[in-house]
Amino acid sequence: MRRAERLFRLVNELRTRHVSRAHDLAERFEVSVSTIYRDIAHLQGSGLPIEGEAGVGYMLRPGFDLPAMTFTHDQIDALAVGLSFVESAGDPTLAAAARETRAKIQANLPAPEERKLADAPYFSLQKRNDAARDVGLVREAIRRRQVLRIRYRNGEGRPSERQVRPLVVWNLTDGWMFSAWCELRGDFRTFRFDRLSSISTTDDIYMEDKATGLRAFLAKERREAKCRVGAPPSPLNRL
Repeated sequence: MRRAERLFRLVNELRTRHVSRAHDLAERFEVSVSTIYRDIAHLQGSGLPIEGEAGVGYMLRPGFDLPAMTFTHDQIDALAVGLSFVESAGDPTLAAAARETRAKIQANLPAPEERKLADAPYFSLQKRNDAARDVGLVREAIRRRQVLRIRYRNGEGRPSERQVRPLVVWNLTDGWMFSAWCELRGDFRTFRFDRLSSISTTDDIYMEDKATGLRAFLAKERREAKCRVGAPPSPLNRL
């Protein structure tokens, strides 16, 4: 790790802790304690309001922040990968938002001509993956926490009518799906968009709690994945 990047991350580390000991920082960045002492001295000499001393600990005085658009090279690559995926995922609204976000971030990067978001060494293998028609509706319902009313056919073709609390949208190799708390079954279920006969929003607003929210769903998926020897976590078993 170059020193400039380490100094940037060191400031972020100090910002997230009340007091940081040099020994802990040295382990975090895999350098010697003396290197941390030198880095802290350099940052203090540059005007950063870092208080403390060797053997006691350091803290960054509240109120200091880095420029909003300061990113490391790895962070820029991470942004580029995420934006590239969103653009290729097939949701027109999100694809347009990703392009606008890339332009906005790019314009605010220091020396933008030297490091472009479009130049990250990653590529998406999904050149075309059209989103299901109702992905936008479900995404909006998740944001607003609206209960959805759906008519659905399972893998055997049996129809059902349900009210569900949408939690997350999946774009998998098998197609587009969304997971929700199903009020009919009193449990989590994952639904394929291509098996929906109809879908509409209701006026009911749900409160996400510990038993029926996204964290509970993901925790259950992880537990069930551990029971499936050699199988990766997947919502497909919830269809």
